[in-house]
Amino acid sequence: MTETQKGLVALFIAQTSWGLSPLYYKAVGAVPAFEVVAHRTLWTLVLFGLWIAFQGRLGELRALLTDRRLKKLIPAALLVSGNWALFIYAIQSGQALEASFGYYIFPLVATLIGMVFFGERLRGLQFAALALAAVAVVVLGVGLGRLPWMALVLALSFSAYGAIKKTLDAGPVLSVTGEVVFLAPIALIWLIGAEAWGWGGTEAQPAGAFGHSVKDSVLLIFAGIVTGAPLIFFAAAARRLPLTVVGMGQYWNSTIQFGLAVLVFAEPFTHWHAIAMPLIWLALALYSAQVLRSEAQARRLRRV
Repeated sequence: MTETQKGLVALFIAQTSWGLSPLYYKAVGAVPAFEVVAHRTLWTLVLFGLWIAFQGRLGELRALLTDRRLKKLIPAALLVSGNWALFIYAIQSGQALEASFGYYIFPLVATLIGMVFFGERLRGLQFAALALAAVAVVVLGVGLGRLPWMALVLALSFSAYGAIKKTLDAGPVLSVTGEVVFLAPIALIWLIGAEAWGWGGTEAQPAGAFGHSVKDSVLLIFAGIVTGAPLIFFAAAARRLPLTVVGMGQYWNSTIQFGLAVLVFAEPFTHWHAIAMPLIWLALALYSAQVLRSEAQARRLRRV
C-alpha cells in the first residue's frame, strides 16, 4: 500500500468516525451535555497523554504549555470546548440536522474568515459558492421563522478554531493534548460540582452520572477514544495527502451526520430544508471545483 493509499484510508476512518459520532452522543443522552464535555476532556487527556509519553514528546508538551504559544492555545481550547458542548447539545436535543448543516457550511465560513483575517482572495466559482450559502441560510431563516443560529455558531466557532490552529506552531496531536491539559482543571471542577451539587442537571438528565450506571460510566470513559482516535487518523492523513483532499473529506462527515439525522433520528425534514440543502450542496460543488482548478494550476506552474 502506497503512502497516498494509507492517507486515504486514514482520512476515510477519521471522517466516518466523526460522522457516526452522533450515535455515541445519543447513547449518552441521559447525561447533561456539559458533563459529557468534561468527561470527553479528561479521558482525551488520558489517551493523548499516554500517546505523547509513548512517543517521548512530553518535553515538547511542556514547552508548548510554557512558551508564547500558550496565548494562542488558550482561546483555541475555549473555542473547541464550546463547539463540543454545542454539538453534543444539538444531538441530544434532536437538532442533529441543524448541526450537520453547520458543518456543511464550515468550509465556506472558513473561506470568509481567510479573506478577512489572512488577506486571502476569492477566486472564480468561490464567489458563487458563498452567495449560494448565504441564500441557503436566508431560506432556512425565513422558512423556519428563525436563523439557524446553532449551525452558524458551530461553523463560526470551528472556523475560528481552525484559524488559530493555522498560526499555532504545533502538530495536531500535540496541540490537542495542550488544549485538554488547559481544560482539565475546569472539567474536573465541573464534575465535582455535578456529583456534589447537581450542576447542569435536570429532571430528564440528572447530574453526576459517572459511577451510578455501568452503561453510562463505560460510555463516558470511551469519550476519550471517540475524540482521540479520529484525530490520530486525521493527523496521519494530513501528513500524506494534499490539504485540498483532506478538506473535502469534511463533506463525507457532514453527509453521514445528515443521513443519521433524517433516516435514523427521524428529525423533521421540511420543504425549507429541501430547498436549502441542495443550495448548500451546489455551493460545495462549486467551491470544490474551484479548489481543484486552483490546485491544478499550481501544479502546472511548479512544473514550469
